[in-house]
Amino acid sequence: MAAHRARRWSFGGLACLAAAALTTAVLFNTSGPAANRASAATVQTWSDDFDGAAGSAPNSSKWTLETGGGGNGNHELQYYTNSTNNAALDGNGNLVITARKNGDTGLQCWYGTCQYTSARLNTAKTFTQAYGHYEARIKVPRGQGVWPAFWMLGDNLGSAGWPNSGEIDIMENIGKEPGTVHGTIHGPGYSGAGGIGAAYTLPNGKAFADDFHVFAVDWSPNAITWSVDGQNYETRTPADVNGNKWVYDHPFFIILNFAVGGDWPGSPDSGTSFPQTMTVDYVHVTTSDTGSGSGSGGTSRTGAIKGIGDMCVDVAGASSADETPIQLHNCNGADAQKWTLGSDGTVRALGKCLDVKAASHDDGAAVQLYTCNGTKAQQWTYTAARDLTNTGADKCLDAKGNSSADGTRLQIWTCSGNANQKWTVG
Repeated sequence: MAAHRARRWSFGGLACLAAAALTTAVLFNTSGPAANRASAATVQTWSDDFDGAAGSAPNSSKWTLETGGGGNGNHELQYYTNSTNNAALDGNGNLVITARKNGDTGLQCWYGTCQYTSARLNTAKTFTQAYGHYEARIKVPRGQGVWPAFWMLGDNLGSAGWPNSGEIDIMENIGKEPGTVHGTIHGPGYSGAGGIGAAYTLPNGKAFADDFHVFAVDWSPNAITWSVDGQNYETRTPADVNGNKWVYDHPFFIILNFAVGGDWPGSPDSGTSFPQTMTVDYVHVTTSDTGSGSGSGGTSRTGAIKGIGDMCVDVAGASSADETPIQLHNCNGADAQKWTLGSDGTVRALGKCLDVKAASHDDGAAVQLYTCNGTKAQQWTYTAARDLTNTGADKCLDAKGNSSADGTRLQIWTCSGNANQKWTVG
């Protein structure tokens, strides 16, 4: 029952995570039981297949590498680095997180000179989502004292604190239990030793380190279901938290890490060889398009947004920089023209949100790409009349000057029903 943890946030990384949590918005809300997922159409909302050259760093537009050796509340022994010595692509479509014995006397941990280095990656700055199917294919390390994990924390960590922000442990393994993984939730009144969870053990004495396995959760407003290789083994609902608050009603971000030692697994022993590796083939997140959220009519959909002259809404220069203008452009299928209308009301491309500059309510206010922040300037409603309305200003997305020319800038304007305010999604 996951009696291992006092808390999982990183002392060294908390400030970073808190700032990210306060500036990251909901992505896509869904509803309905996870058991219905197979019969519902799904939309992939985020993924990393770790394609890239051998030795290259993880994609910084998707992952932040935490650093530090504070022990993370569990007396862990590793120092997390941002070096490719500890987290790198292998050139074969995998992320490899490597724990090594440390030879750098300058790296200090809570107990003195650090004995090990490793890596911990999160998506707090780049991706959060409430509800959906979260899945990773992972080959875990082996040996006494190893502790790989695939898990999530609430994006309100900086304001609510842990455990009020919530924690969903999708997969944890400790080396002294080579054939077993754990799935756990931590929240107010059921954290640390009181975390609520269950274990899954491979049949016939097999070890998880022998091969890749798929670890997943299906998360809906009223249930979280864990699975290994497609086999469900645990479901938790609000009835399981013994009258405490069910805090799984807001966006969470993803974490991959490989800890060494700590209160739960214990320290490595003479039989544990180093380096040890946690190999991740992919991380995929999907959501049902039958959600009941607000904003875009209760669904999430991804595709081109076409307007006057059958021109596509486009991020100028395919830049993901804040304040990049949004324009009409000849449709070309590029990522700069792939937009997701989420059931939370956001409209996203290149990992950022469609935004009214300076949160203006004025006719002619420019529309731009900007880091998602949950403000009304980034809330949109797509109507049956094909208007795309900013709910903060109560005005329509509008092609400037009623033009369909390549490069025409987009703005907000009082809704008029004209052709330059009509949009087709998908």
